Amino acid sequence: MYSGMPVKLNDCLQHGTGSDSELFIVEGDSASKNVVRVRDQARQAVLPMQGKPMNAWKASQQVVARNDLYQRLIAALGANWGAAFELTKLRYARILLLFDPDADGIHCSALTLMFFLRWMPELLDTERIQLVRPPLYEISSQQFPGNSSADRIHAYSDDHFRRLREHLQSKQIEFQSQRFRGLASINADTLSRTCVAPARRYATTMSRADAAAAVKVFGGETAR
Repeated sequence: MYSGMPVKLNDCLQHGTGSDSELFIVEGDSASKNVVRVRDQARQAVLPMQGKPMNAWKASQQVVARNDLYQRLIAALGANWGAAFELTKLRYARILLLFDPDADGIHCSALTLMFFLRWMPELLDTERIQLVRPPLYEISSQQFPGNSSADRIHAYSDDHFRRLREHLQSKQIEFQSQRFRGLASINADTLSRTCVAPARRYATTMSRADAAAAVKVFGGETAR
């Protein structure tokens, strides 16, 4: 932990835009603790957000400056914000949005993207923000080849799970399924492979267009 950093931040050892460091933004302490257990401490930091983020797209700079959640995020990134933002001072090479695979998680992701679009758009322009999709279901079966954790199947929505289930049933494959309630309920092996490990996680780089779409859906207006 570095002087001046937010109390909740689980920091890493590497820093700077030229490093391989990354900051995971997650929902709450339980999710944070689960991610911290499987992260690479040398280059992966974790910051929990308490509660649903404020709509910073519509808020004034004075209102955002009084918001504890965003001020902790700004402090963790270390590059200031708004007109004072300096990309060269950014403490991490990438920022990863990792929220629960439910409606609240989708809303939190959208609100966080809207904050970045309004107050740190350079992060979107330089492709430093990624959205990580955690699995909603895990499917396992004694009939899968090898019957190991590497052969488990993951579904990322209710519709995806329905299609996988119908396919397995058509092949007469017996299986067991588990629905994850959130990041805190995902076992360490699955969380590491599907969300944290860079080579295997399901992550999409976010653009200004993605953030503008979030504004249109959740912000009640078109991005300027």
